[in-house]
Amino acid sequence: MDTLSYKTVSANKATVTKEWVLIDAENETLGRLASKAAKLLRGKYKPNFTPHVDCGDNVIIINAEKITLSGKKWTDKEYIRHTGYPGGQRKTTPQELIVKKPTAIVERAIKGMLPKNRLGSAIFRNLYVYAGSEHDQEAQRPKEIKLNTIK
Repeated sequence: MDTLSYKTVSANKATVTKEWVLIDAENETLGRLASKAAKLLRGKYKPNFTPHVDCGDNVIIINAEKITLSGKKWTDKEYIRHTGYPGGQRKTTPQELIVKKPTAIVERAIKGMLPKNRLGSAIFRNLYVYAGSEHDQEAQRPKEIKLNTIK
């Protein structure tokens, strides 16, 4: 058998083709939006996916303030952080967080689905989240994607 007829192709920084993708988050469920956006950022939908390389697309999410949460998650879900001081544990709900920073809910959901290492930090920098329908990446001519079309 000719073993040179097939080879596993491993992507690297020079051979990766990155695209710009636009996702409209209006009336989308937070978790479903976040999981598909994380897969796009990571590059899992590409045939030349390589786990240790940033081979994903640049993702732009607009209308982040218009996402939906199912059930009573707007009031019952809690985001916990710590100030670093004794007794400094702070809790906030999505309802309070969307008033302060409308993009934070989407960013936190996607960041939690990425690897917890340097690669995950580099991949997260390819995410651009906007509260309204306007974005600053018009020059890149992003391709709009409907989340229902990708699996």
